[in-house]
Amino acid sequence: MNDAKTLPVISGNKTDDSSMLESPEHVLSTLEKDGSRRWLRPTLSTGFWWKWRRWIAYGLVAFFVALPHIRIGGLPPILLDVPARRFVFLGHVFLPTDTLLLALVMLGVFLTIVLATALTGRIWCGWACPQTVYMEYLFRPIDRWFEGTVGKGGQAKRPIEGWRRIARWAVYVVLCMFLAHTFLAYFVGTDRLAEWIRSSPIEHPAAFLVMGVTTGLMLFDFLFFREQLCLIACPYGRFQSVMLDRQSMIVAYDTKRGEPRKRGKHVPGDGAGDCVDCHQCVRVCPTGIDIREGLQLECINCTQCIDACDDVMTKVGKPKGLIRYSSQDALDGKKLKFFRFRTVAYPALLVAVGIGFLAVLSTKYAFDARLIRGKGNPFHRHVTGNVSNQFRLRLVNRTNEPREYSVEIVKPETAMIREIGDDSPKLKSNATELVPLVVEVPGKVFGPGGNVQGELRIRDDAGNERTLQMQLLGPRR
Repeated sequence: MNDAKTLPVISGNKTDDSSMLESPEHVLSTLEKDGSRRWLRPTLSTGFWWKWRRWIAYGLVAFFVALPHIRIGGLPPILLDVPARRFVFLGHVFLPTDTLLLALVMLGVFLTIVLATALTGRIWCGWACPQTVYMEYLFRPIDRWFEGTVGKGGQAKRPIEGWRRIARWAVYVVLCMFLAHTFLAYFVGTDRLAEWIRSSPIEHPAAFLVMGVTTGLMLFDFLFFREQLCLIACPYGRFQSVMLDRQSMIVAYDTKRGEPRKRGKHVPGDGAGDCVDCHQCVRVCPTGIDIREGLQLECINCTQCIDACDDVMTKVGKPKGLIRYSSQDALDGKKLKFFRFRTVAYPALLVAVGIGFLAVLSTKYAFDARLIRGKGNPFHRHVTGNVSNQFRLRLVNRTNEPREYSVEIVKPETAMIREIGDDSPKLKSNATELVPLVVEVPGKVFGPGGNVQGELRIRDDAGNERTLQMQLLGPRR
């Protein structure tokens, strides 16, 4: 009965909500108390870590743009041609038949991410993720230029209205179109993309539509969604809770040294910590969090709070490092252990995956060849006494050049090949073809069981060869 007193009182059309729980100031770092969007305009702290991130960011931008144009053995380092089911990694072509290789590659990438997170926390998010790199070092500087806060950030000095709004949109559209074309180059290749750019959209409407949709999604992301991609949509931040341990390196606030906080000048004996509660670490955060509240999913380890806090500590005559790269155990005064289960198990698994990948890769050839028994009768007897078996030879040219192939029978020596179609199959680069052939054998070579083992040799014009085993069927004696 006493619980009823905590419920709001309804009188007519009015509700007394004085007993309702008060919502926090920010429900999320990008959501205000009333549910409206909180637009983040972080200030800029150009300290030690920011300078290193800037050089790495612009280097990565150049790398992301140049990578599709590089060639290794005539092939790009990365090409994910999904419609053609053809994937290229570091000059090697992977086809749908290479399921094991693709699985090992994906497993290796996953283990690398897990290991990097266990050692260095979310260093990928703050230092190398394209979302962070483009947002913080390309699009936010553009915003600051139009807002009149170049090199400073923070609240805009002038509203982006009128010609500024149009100009900003134009710059965003041009940049997003360029990034969209760069993104598509990883999936269609630079050569095909160049053909699309030079030709009319009417000739390739599907490709033009994909480019337009990709550009629109990037505009939505960098113009509107922005940091919410990291906070809401990206699953990596959620995974970090299981990939981190208390020895992992993170951006952390030293509560023992900083608490209790006190604004203004500190005097000896006041019992205050080193934190002057200036909120600079909050103002520079691109995701809008307060690092002093501990480890949070929204933290991307961008180190802006470290630069801001170090600058303040220098001004007030305190040592740097109140906010620093550390681990939860180190902050508690425990010894840092590099060799622990995760740092031993993950590299061991990664080495095992790498060895398995190289072992499987070493069995791959310049072309694939596989015999498939033909449909219908298992064999056919001729009036001459010979017996013929029908097959289909599946050839896959894995090279980047056209190849011509020759097929010969090795065993039995008395066997002959009657190919249906061209005498010498010719395949274009990365092409697949089914070559029908008939193997004719004298009936006397068959034993009581009515079968004999055969051997087929296939060569290409580059000197590569494969030997296939086959079972020839015939009449039982």
